[in-house]
Amino acid sequence: MTNPVELGARSELGDPERLARHDAAVFDLRTRRDAAAAEVPDWEALRERAAAIKAHSLDHLDVYLEEFETQAARAGAVVHWAGDATALQRIVGNLLEERGVQRVVKSKSMLTEECGLNPHLEARGIQVVDTDLGERIVQLRHEPPSHIIVPAIHRSRQEIGELFHRHMGTPRGETDPERLTRAARRDLRSRFLAAQATITGVNFAVAASGSIVVVTNEGNADLGMSLPRLHVACVGIEKLIPCMEDLPVFLRLLARSATGQPISAYTSVVTGPRPGAELHIVLVDNGRAGLLAQESHRSALACIRCGACLNTCPVYRRSGGHAYPGPIPGPIGSVLAPAMQAGGAALAHASSLCGSCTAVCPVRIDLHGQLLAWRRETLRPWSSASIASRLAAWVMARPGWFRFSGRIARGIWPVLRRRFPGNPAHGWLRTRDLPPHPGPSFATRWRRERENT
Repeated sequence: MTNPVELGARSELGDPERLARHDAAVFDLRTRRDAAAAEVPDWEALRERAAAIKAHSLDHLDVYLEEFETQAARAGAVVHWAGDATALQRIVGNLLEERGVQRVVKSKSMLTEECGLNPHLEARGIQVVDTDLGERIVQLRHEPPSHIIVPAIHRSRQEIGELFHRHMGTPRGETDPERLTRAARRDLRSRFLAAQATITGVNFAVAASGSIVVVTNEGNADLGMSLPRLHVACVGIEKLIPCMEDLPVFLRLLARSATGQPISAYTSVVTGPRPGAELHIVLVDNGRAGLLAQESHRSALACIRCGACLNTCPVYRRSGGHAYPGPIPGPIGSVLAPAMQAGGAALAHASSLCGSCTAVCPVRIDLHGQLLAWRRETLRPWSSASIASRLAAWVMARPGWFRFSGRIARGIWPVLRRRFPGNPAHGWLRTRDLPPHPGPSFATRWRRERENT
């Protein structure tokens, strides 16, 4: 049976134009990140500091969670605890139904994607409108986001123009980004004004003050938090940081790592509800405590969801986010998936292990090392991959056999590149391209070079 990863990759790789556009758009974010980082003299010191804060927070997470609950309640918020996705769905659904809420606006939240909150609320008769422009695009297309920061990066302006023509009445063939954005703004403003509640994600939660921090570029979260009376904030327990003095470290890293900006356009610190309103904060575990208990993988919880690892990953850039069956694509999704979702272990094997993700991570998560660790832990002893790996190791440890196998490979390489049912590599080639062989081995080239000098 074809697995979801292969199906998703096949759909993206089947369109060379889309692949090239996606690759260029995503890598442009990586280029901007590099330029922004180069302008900060203490960039590496910031990364070290952020990694240290996160490591300390995770080591003392129980203490900081209790402190956050106490301080948030003191400020007037109501704190709820959700052990898993079902609990989050139940808590939020009950909060809305008890207040007769039928119309909700929601800002971008990977946690609610992870927990399937939108479909659950819609099944209960509650209309949920995503207000981030990229999220609104994928919502109207009935598809999940393909990127942590830029959810609709896989869609062209032509596709978005046609979508807005159908749903918002824009002129057919409109592709101008400014006019399309203006149309989306008009459509969303009426929905903001009619909303009875707002749901937001949270970028950071500050234990010492009980504050939540929401970072956006569009201001949609701020408008949502300002108009309806009820605000429900969904927070993964790993989002805790000790105190407000730690926040600037992450704010200096977040936008630069994500989009190459010096800082995001909007950074809102919310401590308690505004007068006459309600603030409910739902702290969500959903497998995080289990990951925290694994010494070899707990550092993955330090992720600040900047998307930098996606922007540099050669696998993600070619396959696209929909090749990943879980809600979080790219290297960080591949690290989190084995601990948080059934069947997620396969993702750890869909990596080049080039280490580029680790090199750009603002909190220094050893992503390629963790992917390698998951491979060791999830590879079955007598699987074809395990047997092939042991055979390759045996051959590479013996120079004579290595040279002999190299000659055989060079001989049959042209045949292996061709797609036909009898080819042993046929299944592999359905979702991949085998490049032309580079020619003589390095040893042969070196010997010829020595002979000619």
